[in-house]
Amino acid sequence: MNNDTDLNKMAIEAKKATFEMAKSSAEQKNKALKQLIENLKKHRNGVLQANLQDLALAKANGLSDALLERLSLKNRLDGIITDIEKVIALPDPIGQVFDEKELSNQLILKKCRTPIGVLGVIYESRPNVTLDISALTIKSSNCAILRGGSETLHTNKILVELIQEALKAAGLPAGAIQLIANSDRKRVKELLKLDEYLDLIIPRGSAVLQKFCLENSTIPVVTGGIGICHLFVDKEADLERSIEVILNAKTQRPTVCNALDTVLVHSAIAPILIPLIVRNLEEKGVAFRLDNKAWDLFNSSSCTRANPNDWDTEWLSLVLGIKVVEDLQEAIEHIQTHSSGHSDGILTENQQHAERFTIEVDSAAVYVNASTRFTDGAEFGLGAEVAVSTQKLHARGPMGLQELTSYKWIIRGNYQIRT
Repeated sequence: MNNDTDLNKMAIEAKKATFEMAKSSAEQKNKALKQLIENLKKHRNGVLQANLQDLALAKANGLSDALLERLSLKNRLDGIITDIEKVIALPDPIGQVFDEKELSNQLILKKCRTPIGVLGVIYESRPNVTLDISALTIKSSNCAILRGGSETLHTNKILVELIQEALKAAGLPAGAIQLIANSDRKRVKELLKLDEYLDLIIPRGSAVLQKFCLENSTIPVVTGGIGICHLFVDKEADLERSIEVILNAKTQRPTVCNALDTVLVHSAIAPILIPLIVRNLEEKGVAFRLDNKAWDLFNSSSCTRANPNDWDTEWLSLVLGIKVVEDLQEAIEHIQTHSSGHSDGILTENQQHAERFTIEVDSAAVYVNASTRFTDGAEFGLGAEVAVSTQKLHARGPMGLQELTSYKWIIRGNYQIRT
């Protein structure tokens, strides 16, 4: 792998590679992904050893438990390989034609999907992102310059070597996927200024990282992945089944962006439901932040009173806020005020309430009677994702193959002239 940290040189190479990727066939791209799977299987031990090296260094440097969990590839490589296989099985979006029509002057117009170009992807702690993004980037005929966190450097180096070997085996340019193998944070700022060569910046990480990219980039930025996620339990919800959903949303994997942060409970059912939530979830190690109304109804050793900042906190751990609301209106207003626009849901048997909730809650993913943990590219049938966008342009929610495309107009005529 090229360890050159001359970003300008890397960007030029990536831009050059876009012309080769744009004309690559679906068969070539799938061949590269199949070869990547073979490389991962063949070099599994080397990948895991590099990951253990990163984990040891991260622990020594005091990385939080949540970030350590995200960093680890233990028991995850098979799942990642399965996701790459799903990407292979998806139709190639490049060249797809849509919105075709004929004008009154007999000109025939159509839109054709094209690659975006060169992506600059900046992320922290999660080496699986290296593989997810690379698979989607290759399949969508794009190129990418990756900048993972310093804590994942050893893992990312070996992964990108395997990716580049797979590209070459398929007759595609190795420069289509490159890694900034330098942990100096100044490189991020340099990357954000390469608008001559890069077409889109995708930061995956903390709110601080995303704000930094927005403030310093001369390239369009897609932000997202910060999840302050809510479930509102309506007075007409099935309480027993609601407990199951809340338990899953909070504890199935608490360190990720679509994990539940706050439960809003209708006051009519709060005296029954809040004790059930606390008793069921504290068995899983969950600690609770209760508003005053919830505190007065029930509390235990796992509970503390919430402070105002708790409602704006993405916990990324086994902590859950519980707030009592008087009605659907108050629940919606709380979500409108405190949600990050990622994933929010309602648990109810009242279809009018469900319909109103889906209209008035403007998050990237709005759920009715389901766990927020489904907001994920693989779960949505996208194979994988490069990010979960909480913006409204140009993509929203999990970004898969189609979200990594632009389009161009193609106009066919018979020597028409404009009069």
